[in-house]
Amino acid sequence: MESIYSNLGNDVIVQYASLLNDWMPHDATIAIALESDYIYYDHKIIDIGIRDGHKVVESSIAHAVYESARKIEKVIHSPFNDTDYRGIGYPITIQDKKGALIVILPTMNSVSPKTLQFVTGRNEDEWQPIPIEEVSFFESLNKKNWCYQQQQPYQISLTMKDLACRLPENFIRIHRSYIINIRNISKITRDFASNLCIIMKCGQQLPVSQSYVANVRKTLEF
Repeated sequence: MESIYSNLGNDVIVQYASLLNDWMPHDATIAIALESDYIYYDHKIIDIGIRDGHKVVESSIAHAVYESARKIEKVIHSPFNDTDYRGIGYPITIQDKKGALIVILPTMNSVSPKTLQFVTGRNEDEWQPIPIEEVSFFESLNKKNWCYQQQQPYQISLTMKDLACRLPENFIRIHRSYIINIRNISKITRDFASNLCIIMKCGQQLPVSQSYVANVRKTLEF
């Protein structure tokens, strides 16, 4: 969205962002919408799926701010870890154009869960603690969740939501059914339909769903 930045004065946007980054908690996410588009989005921990250039939808805080012309608070749902967050929207003006400043924070009663050091997997009648760094990927299949150590599957009791909240930063969700260990990626390619696929070091090929493509590209920087 370079045309938006050039027409509206990048300095104004940078000033808003710099001020907020100085005063907001380290885990706050900041978004700026101007008329029908989001023109700025910065997330450190909480990602609600907005990107520069995305349109403002009717169900969003930005749209509610436009309609009411006042501060709005509501619950925001992240599609990446299936978690609810507190969203606050403020009406702003940039070069006489109607805008909204959005701040996303953890809910008041949320407590950061302890990062997983291992998972306990079941194989028939045996349970095995598996160091988290040895996990290649997690899969949700037929209402059961599995972790893969190399090519060996183990059933686990943790849900995908639990995993998304508690896994270290080297794990990334690429699909509703898959969370992978970045350190166990062999290569990234495309299938016959030009959809992104990730080949793990164990040889398993996993699809990247369209909902997660932008986040995967940003995280892996390609």
